[in-house]
Amino acid sequence: MVSRAERGPLADWFWTIDRFFLAMFILLMGIGFMLSFAASPAVAERIGLEPFHFVKRHAAFMIPSISVMIGLSFLTPRQVRRTAIILLIVALAMMLLALFFGIEVKGSRRWVTLAGISIQPSEFMKPAFVVVCAWLFAEHARQPEIPGNLFAIILFGIVAALLVAQPDLGQTILTTAVWGGMFFMAGMPWLWIIVLGALGAGGLVSAYYVFPHVALRIDKFMTGEGDTFQIDTAREAIIRGDWFGQGPGEGIVKRIIPDAHTDFIFSVAAEEFGIIFCIALVALFSVLVLRGLSHAYKERNDFNRFAVAGLVLQIGIQSIINVGVNLELLPAKGMTLPLISYGGSSMVAICVTAGFILALTRHRPEKRAQDRSLFRVAHGMPAE
Repeated sequence: MVSRAERGPLADWFWTIDRFFLAMFILLMGIGFMLSFAASPAVAERIGLEPFHFVKRHAAFMIPSISVMIGLSFLTPRQVRRTAIILLIVALAMMLLALFFGIEVKGSRRWVTLAGISIQPSEFMKPAFVVVCAWLFAEHARQPEIPGNLFAIILFGIVAALLVAQPDLGQTILTTAVWGGMFFMAGMPWLWIIVLGALGAGGLVSAYYVFPHVALRIDKFMTGEGDTFQIDTAREAIIRGDWFGQGPGEGIVKRIIPDAHTDFIFSVAAEEFGIIFCIALVALFSVLVLRGLSHAYKERNDFNRFAVAGLVLQIGIQSIINVGVNLELLPAKGMTLPLISYGGSSMVAICVTAGFILALTRHRPEKRAQDRSLFRVAHGMPAE
């Protein structure tokens, strides 16, 4: 245990970090590791690998992921902003390279290989994009003559264009929703809300007619016709799990669910641990998001407020999309459940998001002093 009397980077970190957030992130990662034992062996055997191949890789990914999360949590808000700018530039460059030299998987070019390691740059783009846009919105709020909102719109256009070019409609929708939520919090005029909403609706309609795989998935979702094997088996697994599940290792339907260890791990959890467990898992994500939004509401610094709100919205909306697909409430879309699903790029990138949240929600003495000074000035008292 670190004493309050101690001084140093580690002691300062321990007593200023939001330990609730830290515990929640580690708990969710632990649940994800537990579920990898249930979901991944059948997938590994289907493709000719030894049963615990993905379990071992999941454990291996957790080590750098937790290291990244803890390391980033030491940063100051200014360092978070600078790190995000660098990360965004690198991620956008790699996304552009992926379009020409990337690995094609199921008709999309989203992956690049560096030193024998496959990386999905768009996963790392997301937290960096949120932080940079938060900075642009905050600068415009602080000095209206700075065209921060315009730069944020241009940046969003670049990101959306790269995502659509891959193509990756799911990430485009996720990024748009998070960006729109941040823009709304930054004081977007109603005219802009109407215009951007119309453009978003037009984009979805265009995607239906331009991309055959999007039209196919929407048609299957609306009519229930065609190849619905993934959704049907996921639904069957959830129904079979009932309230309390079949028990660890007792799942049967999970053995035939495609991508059971990634996109449909929620269905595996339902079959083996039951609906009650899944409700508790959804509640964990809900508490995480609500705590982040509550912190953002109380935050006086615009940059911190927009960034924290955007980062927790990213986790929350991505969770909603994954769970919605598993419950057949949304059209099928390959998107992982944050901190739970298997995936190196996804896990490390989500831990970048978590590290930024931890860094921006730390209790800093200089921040408290600034808040006291603002309070005194607001009440007609001399600043300290």
